[in-house]
Amino acid sequence: MTASSSALAPSPLAEERRALLARLVEGLDAPTLWWLSGYTAGLAQGQHAPQLAVLPGGQAQSGQRLTVVYGSQTGNARRAAEKIAQEVEASGLPVRLLRADAYPTRELASERLLYVVISTQGEGDPPDDAIGFVEFLSGRRAPKLPELRYAVLGLGDSSYADFCGIARRLDARLAELGGQRLFDPGLADLDIETIADPWRNQALTHAREHLKPQSSTPLATVTPLRPAHAASAWSHEKPFAAELLLNQSIAGRDFKGSAFGQHGARDKDVRHLELSLAGSGLHYEPGDALGIRHRNPDALVESILQAASLPGETEVGLQGDTLPLREWLASRRELTRLSRPFLAEHAAQAGADDLNALLAPAQQPSLAGLLNSHQIVDVLRRWPAHWEAHELVAALRPLAPRLYSIASSRKRVGEEVHLTVDVLAYEAFGQPHGGAASGFLAERAEGDTVPVYIEANERFRVPADGARDILMIGPGTGIAPFRGFVQERAETGARGRNWLFFGARHFNHDFLYQSEWQDALREGSLHRLDLAFSRDQADKIYVQQRLREHAREVYAWLDGGAHLYVCGAIGMGKDVHAALLDIVRTQGGHDEDTAAEYLARLQSEGRYCRDVY
Repeated sequence: MTASSSALAPSPLAEERRALLARLVEGLDAPTLWWLSGYTAGLAQGQHAPQLAVLPGGQAQSGQRLTVVYGSQTGNARRAAEKIAQEVEASGLPVRLLRADAYPTRELASERLLYVVISTQGEGDPPDDAIGFVEFLSGRRAPKLPELRYAVLGLGDSSYADFCGIARRLDARLAELGGQRLFDPGLADLDIETIADPWRNQALTHAREHLKPQSSTPLATVTPLRPAHAASAWSHEKPFAAELLLNQSIAGRDFKGSAFGQHGARDKDVRHLELSLAGSGLHYEPGDALGIRHRNPDALVESILQAASLPGETEVGLQGDTLPLREWLASRRELTRLSRPFLAEHAAQAGADDLNALLAPAQQPSLAGLLNSHQIVDVLRRWPAHWEAHELVAALRPLAPRLYSIASSRKRVGEEVHLTVDVLAYEAFGQPHGGAASGFLAERAEGDTVPVYIEANERFRVPADGARDILMIGPGTGIAPFRGFVQERAETGARGRNWLFFGARHFNHDFLYQSEWQDALREGSLHRLDLAFSRDQADKIYVQQRLREHAREVYAWLDGGAHLYVCGAIGMGKDVHAALLDIVRTQGGHDEDTAAEYLARLQSEGRYCRDVY
């Protein structure tokens, strides 16, 4: 349940109070809305707020409850935190579950039992919903915590050098502030359950030891703000087979891979895909992502087999399944993303001292360069080693689904979902390379099926108040969700203005959805469009430069209540954030600290939303 998508039933409220209510719930997540509904139910029953033991809220019984705080970018950390809270609650123990940006940091000093579940984004960055929480804990205002018992579960991706960096730093900081670590932090890779499940069992054991069952504690009666949809039958574990209706190339642009040796350039291919969700019961909102359960390309599988000198027909039994090695590699194992554990095992297999040296803490920048530039096949070729088939399968990580921002509104396209996919293809080390999932999608023919599921992104939604203005910044395929936003706002008759910033390399063949944006400008569903094509002139121009050129108007929109959205690469997101800080500082008369506080306040209000990857 999300505030931004809530459709209130007919009510006795006057128009003015209905507008106030819409403003109140705007940007709130599901746990906070459930608490709010319980709070108002308590007011109705006794004109005072009940003492809540399970639902998140206030400071009731702060010394006798567990608080679970999560920071999540793609939903994995949220789901892990929800499992913990559900199991604790099922044991009759008092627990509250809060997203990091909804956690009242003033209460930290009074916490006695705290579990933090947090993902690491990119090279050691916190997820957007935890930026304020991490900054508070890291800053001078963080309180001493001599009475706190805590544990941290981190979710990350070992294809990045700073694996679970935020979780490790939070764990160390809580100890530095005087907290008592209950047990070592869990650091989960893409196969989350292998670490998260035993960590959760430990967490439940400690919660039972430190808390008393509260079976007699009265809980508030919760009245939902709107009827909840039945849980979907489809998930990342059981995806829906969606028919591909359209697979159309909409652009082509140059690409050059990360540097090792000489990389040759190849034109890139951007696809617009349309898939049918008919009969699935799947629902999505603009801003959500579509999960894809792909197979690795046959050519990549064969190159791995050749580089490892292994026959694809060899039967391999692992985790209760027995499959040919070729099938393990095609459907069950990650082949394009390196990881530190695999490199460590391969260095041992190959007797490669130079590779092993890269794993030392002092070599993190060099390791990051290797992880960014090499795929598994490159490592197998560069440092030959003797692998047994079952050892190779065990050393490789499980194949993770890929998430793509949805580029449509159901109100416009019905039981369809649209994607904008940049098909990764480049030359490296004298060999062709490509993206596993994007290549899989590019090869699908119309009429084929694609295994999909919906990954909700409740922090990336159009405003519930259609009168609000919005600014959208989406270079490259970061434009995808904003196509859905503009469709949604047009279909709902939103009165607020829409301002889009788009950037790419060349106007001629990189201007994605050009005719659609021109039509939207003519029809009035898009009010402003600013473009930055970096390679069409001698001096490179990016979207952050366009923001600075229109600094006065950008600030006026923000100060007038507009919502700001950024979608695209992590590096672009940082550059845009720096430009926004400059704009707030110069146009609003702020210094550096108050400019940062201004943007942090927009984030906490749900008015500055990012989907960066």
